[in-house]
Amino acid sequence: MSTQEHTAAAHVHRDDIGSRMGMWLFLFTELVLFGGLFFMYSVYRYLHHQDFYIAARSMNVFIGTTNTIILLTSSLTIALSIVAMQNGKKILSLILQGTTVIFGLVFLVNKYFEWMAEIHHGNFPGSPELLSQPPGHILFFGLYYVMTGLHGLHVIIGMVIIMFMMRFTMKDVITPDQTVKLEAAGLYWHLVDIIWIFLFPLFYLIT
Repeated sequence: MSTQEHTAAAHVHRDDIGSRMGMWLFLFTELVLFGGLFFMYSVYRYLHHQDFYIAARSMNVFIGTTNTIILLTSSLTIALSIVAMQNGKKILSLILQGTTVIFGLVFLVNKYFEWMAEIHHGNFPGSPELLSQPPGHILFFGLYYVMTGLHGLHVIIGMVIIMFMMRFTMKDVITPDQTVKLEAAGLYWHLVDIIWIFLFPLFYLIT
């Protein structure tokens, strides 16, 4: 390898490392954001344990469980899409990326119907029905909408990112030798899944 080629390869290598480090730092800031919300939840749950328990009984555990399975499966499909691309299977990678987006859409549709059911029963911030409940009940649903809503926004962002990855894959910006962008998208999607794994027991499985 010539000196020029060696320098170019080293430059790409450094860029890859920098990209990965940047992504990990970004994910850390996301964890700090949700960590603060989880801490707030823990404090209010400690102060209003019985109210939180009663409020959680209105949650649809079936939908929550279904969405958990959907996101866990989507983590598998995005991981397999990276492996497929690294093995030169471009079409398979595209199919798996698209499947991940579809899983994300199904998750959001389920969440929409769940929210509509709670709103129909008056369990939403500012409603007369909710304001007539104990403070812990009001806090529970306030945190529920903020935390699951923020998570839902991250799901949408993740879907958009993966759709960009599909475009990059089709245009050969992402190749078997250059999968850093796809790996970064996968890390973001895994973060979205991990956050939900914490949200699910906090709101649906309170004992």
